[in-house]
Amino acid sequence: MPTYHKPESKTIQELKDVAHKLRIHSINSTQASKSGHPTSCASIAEVMSVLFFNTMRYKISAPRDASSDRFILSKGHAAPILYAAWAEAGLFPVSDLNNLRKIDSDLEGHPTPRLNFIDVGTGSLGQGVAVACGMAYVGKNIDKADYRTYVLVGDGESAEGSVWESLHFAGHYKLDNLCVIFDVNRLGQSEPTSLQHQMEVYRKRLDAFGFNAIVVDGHDVEELCKAFFEASSTKDRPTAIIAKTYKGKHFPKIEDLENWHGKPLGDSANTVIEHLQGLIRNAGPIQITPPSPQKDSAKKVSISNVQLATPPAYQLGESVATRLAYGTALAKIAMNNDRVIALDGDTKNSTYSDKLRKAFPDRFIECFIAEQNLCGVAIGAACRDRTIAFVSTFATFFTRAFDQIRMGAISQTNVNFVGSHCGVSIGEDGPSQMGLEDIAMFRTIPGSTVFYPSDAVSTERAVELAANTKGVCFIRTSRPNTAVIYDNNEPFHIGKAKIVKQSANDTVLLIGAGITLYEALNAATELEKSGVHCRVMDPFTVKPIDGEAIVQHAAACGGRIVVVEDHYKQGGLGEAVLSTVAGQRNVVVKHLGVEEIPRSGPPTVLIDMFGISARCIVAAVNDILKL
Repeated sequence: MPTYHKPESKTIQELKDVAHKLRIHSINSTQASKSGHPTSCASIAEVMSVLFFNTMRYKISAPRDASSDRFILSKGHAAPILYAAWAEAGLFPVSDLNNLRKIDSDLEGHPTPRLNFIDVGTGSLGQGVAVACGMAYVGKNIDKADYRTYVLVGDGESAEGSVWESLHFAGHYKLDNLCVIFDVNRLGQSEPTSLQHQMEVYRKRLDAFGFNAIVVDGHDVEELCKAFFEASSTKDRPTAIIAKTYKGKHFPKIEDLENWHGKPLGDSANTVIEHLQGLIRNAGPIQITPPSPQKDSAKKVSISNVQLATPPAYQLGESVATRLAYGTALAKIAMNNDRVIALDGDTKNSTYSDKLRKAFPDRFIECFIAEQNLCGVAIGAACRDRTIAFVSTFATFFTRAFDQIRMGAISQTNVNFVGSHCGVSIGEDGPSQMGLEDIAMFRTIPGSTVFYPSDAVSTERAVELAANTKGVCFIRTSRPNTAVIYDNNEPFHIGKAKIVKQSANDTVLLIGAGITLYEALNAATELEKSGVHCRVMDPFTVKPIDGEAIVQHAAACGGRIVVVEDHYKQGGLGEAVLSTVAGQRNVVVKHLGVEEIPRSGPPTVLIDMFGISARCIVAAVNDILKL
């Protein structure tokens, strides 16, 4: 290990002074907004001072520089001190801190990437470590650059299981470029934390997870400088700095007391500020500057204009599961762009993401059965536009990571989520494995795109489109084989539906996706025998839905629509269609979907039992024609 050189006494004192200045800024900004968390800021003042003015290598002029170190404030409610650190570093005027939480200011109550120095939104506790793991994994294994990743975690939030999923991931992959700082200030929001100041318990737990665990006095800048140096020198293990701190440190009559969480100091502010000013030896401008990153250690990359290396190559009528076509397409776009990566949760041989793993093993991240961490790592991996991330697992398992996904949207992520094994059509595995809520979940995500391809050709094109689309994308893939119905050169566009069967005599518009598109086609063929003609639509994307095409073709079919989906009726394809025609006169819709918790059984039996088979569609058409 390199030899540690203690900073000069002048530097030590200046770091102490900076910590107190950051406390004062946190008090002033929360006083101005009449809300916020100054005591939570006070406990990490020395950590922030040492990190931002002695340890981290970054460009103040370019906060998202690819070669700079990363910092994630997982305890996002301490945002005022993060803003104060950047202001003191010189990114923007200190006076701007008084705009905290104002409607016309991007200095929000919890950090978001509206600010150019914030990579991800935080504040929903327990997610920062996963994001940091994604950043660190990319730095070590894909960028192969020397930037480091730091994440600051509250002791209260360490009760979240997702934190320990991520710590396991970091230890397993020996992310020695990752440093997790635990702010053990003893107090939660409403009462003391379960472990309070049992520092040895924290140390043993972190050690068991494969970390170089260091317990320090979190208010001793010299101890912190030495610990961060040790972290940077430790190989083959991530480091956890477990800092014993006090909430409201150096706030007279407030320090380490309950019932101050989330409250500005009010009438006590002036007294506390006067006390803090008395602790500062040098009140002038800060003389120390943060270290600079190694120039261009992270190379420039391109994540735009991603294409399939070769076009789809299927025979019409060939039977291929869309989940298999996803794996094929994933490997193809990875061949075209070396920044395409895949992440999975131990389902890669079912989702077929293993096709990328076999082709490019260094660009596949196995996250094991820990879906919250899986999604968080992907969001971190995609930060600063370093990768094009595709995350796959069974569609239903994404529901347990909904908070990570919604925070991904707040973080302006471009991660692509791919859910297989959707609906009752998976068969005998039963309801615990059936994705029946996934479309509803992803439709609620702001700015999301929801693809629901029905054959292999459209699936490959969905993957290609998702790779080039901003925001959260979700691709829903099916377990059963379905026939190829599109030519290999068929063009596909987001928000544009396909008509796969029509005639001049159509009296009902059938809308289905995935396996229900084929049930609709079978129903249309059966109805033709009795002289009833139906038009069949494949929406391709459920969000955005092709409202113009739905209205146009519904009108051509006498205003009659039957929509059928392998999903619960709430929030899925049917409600997307109903929302589209809500303002239209003379349109009637019959909506077929799963209405109760299903059970195990053969796919064809389940499809019929739960009302979405061709037989059920025929009955619905006959009913709608009577209206």
